[in-house]
This record gives sequence, structure tokens and C-alpha cells, in this order.
Amino acid sequence: MAENQQNAERVIHVPLGERAYDILIGSGLIGRAGGEISTRIKGRKAAIVTDENVGPLYLEELMDSLQADGIEAISLTLPAGEKTKSFDHLQKVCDVLLEARIERNDTVIALGGGVIGDLTGFAAGIVRRGVRFVQIPTSLLSQVDSSVGGKTGINARQGKNLVGIFNQPDLVLADTGVLNSLSEREFRAGYAEVAKYGLIDQPDFFAWLEGNWREVFAGGAARTEAIARSCQAKADVVVADERENGRRALLNLGHTFGHALEAVTRYDSSRLVHGEGVAIGMVLAHEFSARLNLASPDDGKRVEAHLREVGLPTRISQIPGEIPSAEILLDAMGQDKKVKAGKLTFILTHGIGQSFVADDVPPSEVLSFLTEKLA
Repeated sequence: MAENQQNAERVIHVPLGERAYDILIGSGLIGRAGGEISTRIKGRKAAIVTDENVGPLYLEELMDSLQADGIEAISLTLPAGEKTKSFDHLQKVCDVLLEARIERNDTVIALGGGVIGDLTGFAAGIVRRGVRFVQIPTSLLSQVDSSVGGKTGINARQGKNLVGIFNQPDLVLADTGVLNSLSEREFRAGYAEVAKYGLIDQPDFFAWLEGNWREVFAGGAARTEAIARSCQAKADVVVADERENGRRALLNLGHTFGHALEAVTRYDSSRLVHGEGVAIGMVLAHEFSARLNLASPDDGKRVEAHLREVGLPTRISQIPGEIPSAEILLDAMGQDKKVKAGKLTFILTHGIGQSFVADDVPPSEVLSFLTEKLA
């Protein structure tokens, strides 16, 4: 494919009947947001939710774009970070939407990364039993993962993302230009989710990433291609299993381990961010699969080598500070959303791109494995 074609705006359609929507991928979409929204949504009012990091960079441009297309907008800026996905902040967002008299045909816009998208999507789904909702993800992680598929929610004291709803957006605007403002650490964390799609069921994509990751980090054609392939991969899975009754669970490769690590580090981003937890978790999932004689140890080594090469942590020992016992980690896994009838469910693998859902994994095996990794 010629470079000018690869750099062109991409559109991924998510065909969910009456709830179908488009994912637009390209540079400069925030400046065109008003036009894209006004052609799809009738309401003339909008409420933007953003955070203290993203707002100063892009809120004014978004407000101007909405105003230019006749959409009256208000905004709410929240603290940045995982701790914002809380009951207190959910109530604050709902209060602002109600006080602004946002109606069902009006638009609630999430301008930010996964935290803002998850929280705002939850609020949009419950205020007046549902108002229109647009995702404008500003991190690589949110562009390829959390903004697509309709999972919204907040964290509870017992664990991550345990309170929420499925609420599909009406539109996703993935402005690739904003990714240039991310720190290297933020971009690497998002890249873990890109690699995940190859490891689930697209070994050719993972091989492509091994050869092209530097170009993805540099921007341009390869970055657009990686985002588009990731969004298409997720859209395909969501259409086949919207509410995670089967195949969609594969999207959680690495997440059972990763979420537990996030929980025991108390969601402290100075120690661990989500994508880093996923990176470590994907290595652990491949190593655990090899321990159970389901896959070759070489697969885990290959996954670790690539993630280490791009600068991601791949070992629990790389997390700053003290990590609690294997028993506490296992207990944190027991709060995972994939637990059914009290039985642990893991996404394991037979090899690169050959992941599967493993029900009723013996806790004793997990405990022994974690004890070994913490030694």
C-alpha cells in the first residue's frame, strides 16, 4: 500500500444494528469534531468531560469546533489518573449533566484517555437512562482499546472496573495527531494493547509489529496502520460477542494478572500503569501456558523479548516498591470480572496468536506459579 494511502483517514464501521457506529482514525479530527457530530446526532447541546492534562491542550479547539457547527457546549475538567474512576467522580459528572439539562438527544463527549472514557461513558449511559455519547480518545491505549466496544465503568475498593455498564458510543474520533503529545511511557503503555491483538489471534500482525514497531512509535503511516488494524480486530470481536459471553473474553489476554498487579499497587501510576500491567500479564500468561504444557516456552521468550525491546516492563520484579505475597495476588484475581461460580478463568495460549479461554484453572497451580515468579 502506498504511503499516502496509509496516511489517509481510515474508517472502521462497527455493525451493531441500531447501535452501529464509526471509528474515524486520522490527524486533525478534533478540529472537525463539530461537523462529524452534527451530521450524526440531532441534539444541539453537548457536555465535554476531560482531565487536567488533556483539557489545556485540546478543550478549546474542541469547543470552537462544536460552536462553529451550532452546538452549545459546556465542559467539566477532572483530576487526571486512575483514581478518578470512582463513585465520587461519577456522581460529580452526573450532577453536572443534570444541572446542564443535557437531554437524551444531546451529546456527552469524553475527551481524554481510558479513565475519562470509561467514567464518562458510564455517566452517559445512566443519566436519563441514556444520552448520546461520543469518544474522543487522546491516548494510544484508549484509541485502540477502551474507546471501542462499549465497556464503561469505574473501579471499586474490591478491584478494577467492577461497577459499570455496556454503553456503545455513537462515534469514536481517534485523532492520531494528539499522540505526539504523549510521553514515551504513555505511548509504550498503549502499545502493549496493540501487541495484544497480534497475540490473541493474528500472528502475522504480531510479526509485522516486531519488524515495524519503531515506525509505529515514530508516527505516520505505520502508526495509522497499527491503530486501524487494532480497532478492526476489536470491532470484529465485539460484533461477534458484544457482552463478553464467550469470544470477547480473549481481549483480556494478560489482564487477569495485570489487573491484580494494578490492584495490589493501589492504582499508583508512579509504580504501574495499565498498559505496563498488561505487558507483564501477557508474558505471565504465555509462561503459565508453558508451565501447564499448553505451549512452548519459546513463545513466552519471544513475547518478552519484543515487549522488552520496546521498553515495557515484562517482570513483576520491575515494578517499583514491595509486591505482596502470592496469596494476596491470587485473592485479587478472585475479584476479576471473568470469575464464574467462584472459579478462575484465564486467557491462555497454545502459541503466538493462538489464545483461548481456560475455565476452572486450579488455584493451586496459579499460586505455585506466582510464588515462583515472586521468588
